[in-house]
Amino acid sequence: MTAARGKAGEVGAASAGNAARAGNEVRAAVIPAAGLGTRLLPATKAQPKEMLPVVDTPVIQYVVEEAVNAGLADVLMVTGRGKSSMEDHFDRAPELEAVLRQKGEEEQLATVVGLASLARVHSVRQHEPLGLGHAVSCARDHVGDRPFAVLLGDDLIDPTTPVLDRMIQARSRHGGTVLCLMPVPDDQIGRYGCAAVEPIPGSDEVRVTGLVEKPAPGTAPSNLALVGRYVLDPAVFSELDGTQPGHGGEIQLTDALHALIHRDPATGGGVTGVVFDGMRYDTGDKLSYIQAVIRLACNRADLGPQLRAWLKDFVGRTG
Repeated sequence: MTAARGKAGEVGAASAGNAARAGNEVRAAVIPAAGLGTRLLPATKAQPKEMLPVVDTPVIQYVVEEAVNAGLADVLMVTGRGKSSMEDHFDRAPELEAVLRQKGEEEQLATVVGLASLARVHSVRQHEPLGLGHAVSCARDHVGDRPFAVLLGDDLIDPTTPVLDRMIQARSRHGGTVLCLMPVPDDQIGRYGCAAVEPIPGSDEVRVTGLVEKPAPGTAPSNLALVGRYVLDPAVFSELDGTQPGHGGEIQLTDALHALIHRDPATGGGVTGVVFDGMRYDTGDKLSYIQAVIRLACNRADLGPQLRAWLKDFVGRTG
């Protein structure tokens, strides 16, 4: 009987350990996408900026595919008024499917049908434009007490240089919250949140010791800017609850992240940085959006060769 109880105890301990590990896994992605896209008017007057095409694929699809490629098939979009086309994009379209089937457009049909099974896509409304921190807090009921990823809906990471999987791995090693940090020129760091960091011995990640939102010239603690990818501990929700409106009267996610730096690791504190040296596009910025279209088109087998030849000729003729 004693041996039986011991075996049951071992099984119970193993089950508890497995449950703890399962609760520590990152399974959901949250995509804040409620912004009005005013920098791209008039193109965004009647359509979400996240639905603008990069070649033939809307920005939001690239972001969802990035999450799926990192193993996150549970996707929550935080939307606002006028954003229903994003939900429609990942839904079935029976009339369109019937037309494509009738025309024998099997490749196009497969693409359209496949969007509905790409991920488990959900949505929730952010009823007021109260900032990124507020948008993240709208995901609380969906993600519960598990860590989760946040991917900004207008930040496009080039599919050839992924970073989210590295961030999820960093979370599994260090716990807490993980930020994506990108080196930027000194004269541009004032446009971003900036991280003070120190090395983690034996790791290619860094420990974040401070955050400064849009530092004044000459005051930035580093050249590492926060870009639109985060892996957040659920402790962020309690910090957001106590975060007062900051710049622009909005609830800033950066303020909650700063509080997590100083929180006890036993209760979800601690912030790690993954330094990203790949390609990222701010598709809410006109120039960066155009660069995304050109670069991603150049990488495609069906368009790249002809486009690169045309670009070479065009640049040669225009100087």
